Amino acid sequence: MLANNIAKSEMKESVTLLIADDHEMIRAGIRHIISGHPNIKIIGEAANGCEAVKLAKELKPDVILLDLVMPGLNGIQACSLIIAAQPAARVIIFSLHEKESYAHQVLSVGACGYIVKTASGEELIEAIEKAASGQFYFSPQIGSDIIRKYLHPNQQKAENELKYDLLTDREQQIFRLVVEGFSSREIGEQIFISPRTVDKHRSNIMKKLGIKDSFELVRYAVKVGIIDPDLWCQQ
Repeated sequence: MLANNIAKSEMKESVTLLIADDHEMIRAGIRHIISGHPNIKIIGEAANGCEAVKLAKELKPDVILLDLVMPGLNGIQACSLIIAAQPAARVIIFSLHEKESYAHQVLSVGACGYIVKTASGEELIEAIEKAASGQFYFSPQIGSDIIRKYLHPNQQKAENELKYDLLTDREQQIFRLVVEGFSSREIGEQIFISPRTVDKHRSNIMKKLGIKDSFELVRYAVKVGIIDPDLWCQQ
């Protein structure tokens, strides 16, 4: 774990928590565990990824507990959009899987923890407290060395955001239309170019930004403030 020497006094007296899991039984179990802790308060529950993104924006909880596998958006996608819109958000991914590859993914999108669903109530409480205190927490089954690879993500984030300025005016126009959900044909009709030309511009945009797929393109758009994650979820 990181920063184990951070004093408990640095944690807020009352930690607010948002839970996102598509199974009511799991949420009920978490409620039961949290009910016995006087310093953690559940302020919202979501049954899917889009609800989690919406409630995270509205409620601004101290800690967000996201199930890895949910309908609409999975935990990694929801975390990505939440962190892009609210960089200070503290997100823990909650999963049945114990694979280190998942832990690498959640770190890459800005989560501060990964806890398996077989964990005890005490471990869940510890993970929430550490997240609220600005620390990382990963279940012992995952391995303690993976966080070290992600100690300096901010520099890379800044470099990625600056890449947007490298786009031409036309590319920025097409970028906005793409992430708003318009097809190549619809974009072409709006700006009087062929769908094939739109596709060429789109390919150039993704190369300049270092982006590989459509979801990553949306995540980038949220990060630089081009779209609201709530609006994207409604599409």
